Amino acid sequence: MTEMKILITGDFCPQDRVAALLDNNEKGVFGTGVMQCIAAADYAITNFECAVADASVPGIPKCGPHLHGSDKAVHYLKECGFDSVTLANNHFRDYGDEGVRRTLTALKENGIDYMGGGETIDEACKTLHKTIGGQEVAFINVCENEFSIASGGRGGSAPLDVIDVCHRIKEAKETARYVIVIVHGGHEHFQYPSPRMKKWYRFFVESGADVVVNHHQHCYSGYEVYQGKPIFYGLGNFCFDHPKKRGGIWNEGYMVVLDFTETGTGYELIPYRQCDETPTVELMEGPAKRSFEQMVKSISDTIAEDRLLEEKFSDFLKKKADKMLCPFTPYMNEYARVAAGRHYLPFLIPKKKMAQMMDFVFCESHRDVLVESLQRHLEK
Repeated sequence: MTEMKILITGDFCPQDRVAALLDNNEKGVFGTGVMQCIAAADYAITNFECAVADASVPGIPKCGPHLHGSDKAVHYLKECGFDSVTLANNHFRDYGDEGVRRTLTALKENGIDYMGGGETIDEACKTLHKTIGGQEVAFINVCENEFSIASGGRGGSAPLDVIDVCHRIKEAKETARYVIVIVHGGHEHFQYPSPRMKKWYRFFVESGADVVVNHHQHCYSGYEVYQGKPIFYGLGNFCFDHPKKRGGIWNEGYMVVLDFTETGTGYELIPYRQCDETPTVELMEGPAKRSFEQMVKSISDTIAEDRLLEEKFSDFLKKKADKMLCPFTPYMNEYARVAAGRHYLPFLIPKKKMAQMMDFVFCESHRDVLVESLQRHLEK
């Protein structure tokens, strides 16, 4: 078998300084070392974390920001050597069906493959099969269920449904030598997977996946090798400029290079800094790289121990609980959310009502009705 290298990165979202550079046809967003890594891969993939759209057009009803990019951003990815993008993420449908169509058109015009998104739910959930290095590789891309999800009558992203993903893995295995599952999910700014994520991603391996890769959290996480197969729990932002994010975990991440040979699946983590002092993506070197690698190892060691991971997640929940419940209380502005998050405000939901809310969210049948009802009212 011929050696085959596949490179996968996290979120590419051409915002702020990066958008200005690309609009002016500047070519230096990705540093020389990054460009060499892309060129060395037989197949390079990034997550296109936005829609090709005009910002003056109203976005869909949702909470959170609406993210957009231009045709030039897509063209730049092609020039830099990217072969494919993942579209299963929480921003692909930010500008509705028109944004979906424009994004797909730009990708097709530039000869870039895509997975996890489409103008219909069937297209979004289609497994991408590619022959790379003489071997058939199947790519499955899904995201957690937010506002971007495709449905029967609208375009968008492929939803994360454990049963469906496992069926797709087994179907892909009938013809493909390797199956790679790429998921967009997790808790933003939290450097660990939830215990649920660990359980699900391991189940994907048990179902036949050769590699599982996750991104979304805007920070890097660790990884593990389960039953001989690597699972990467968070790559971090790849290129995502933000005026309020400098000098922190937002600006650090790693690319994964998967190395498939006759002896098995190898991998390499390639760390970088992105959109910090300058709007570029540059490889880490020297002490910075060694320090980063030590941090990834520490996180990975915690992930390996169920008890330690549960403790980390419990600590995270303690910090997030009151803020997460704010939408269900009279506190609806940002100042009130901050105050509630710091425990400055009383909690006004009666326990009886809280129990009912818990039942609606926790019970699968109640949740089905709740989600559909909220969706219908939101779209009126």
